[in-house]
Amino acid sequence: MAVFDVRQGNSPVILGFPHTGTDVPAAIWDRLNDNGKILADTDWHIHTLYDGLLDDVTTVRATFHRYVIDANRDPEGVSLYPGQNTTGLVPETDFDGKSIWKDGEAPTEKDIAERLRAFHAPYHAALAAEIERVKAIHGVAILYDCHSIRSHIPFLFEGKLPDFNIGTDLGKTCDASIEKAAITVASSAEGYDSIVNGRFKGGWTTRHYGQPETGVHAIQMELAQSTHLQTEAPPFAYDPARAERLRVHLKDILVRIAEIAPGLKR
Repeated sequence: MAVFDVRQGNSPVILGFPHTGTDVPAAIWDRLNDNGKILADTDWHIHTLYDGLLDDVTTVRATFHRYVIDANRDPEGVSLYPGQNTTGLVPETDFDGKSIWKDGEAPTEKDIAERLRAFHAPYHAALAAEIERVKAIHGVAILYDCHSIRSHIPFLFEGKLPDFNIGTDLGKTCDASIEKAAITVASSAEGYDSIVNGRFKGGWTTRHYGQPETGVHAIQMELAQSTHLQTEAPPFAYDPARAERLRVHLKDILVRIAEIAPGLKR
């Protein structure tokens, strides 16, 4: 199986999709328990949600599921949020803290090393290559990492998650103008709420690649799935009407970010 899909464009913006994939090799699928096989923690339909919003944009999408290995986690296994509940490089539980593997079938250290080689590393090699290609064209590259999550997950956070969750690792991963553009649109979007560097401050991808001093900027957008799904439960169906209302604002964010790029050249 191909572990990533790349669509090249010439915009200064790159869209990353580390969690929309649902491919699970048969040998790994057979080790998942019934709960794991629901694949509940997928970023459902996010690549569809963003499709066509920005002309000539590059997209890099992992096709494998995060239960195989999480493409947005530190390959060394270091926690993104020390002291808080989260899932690891190869998750042992779902976002509700429930086991996803059959008894005795949880991934071993050998499994993790193999999956790093076969899945995690190739995805990031492809992403890094596109960042360098785009930077060579424009002198700057802006990685916009696309995510979604259920709006109510007591294991991970209290109450309801805001609709727009902007992450820049407290402003470290991108120029302030990029963060401001996202905040301006999200905070003025009627019928939606938003937060910056709240529960989600940007995953490993954003923190790893976001080095503004080198001309590479990164920002993460974590959307509550209630904004574009019919229901946040199986079958996790896409809601075209909800999605179209949201897409107006996502397009506004992306267009503004792309327009900022020329002024960021080092």
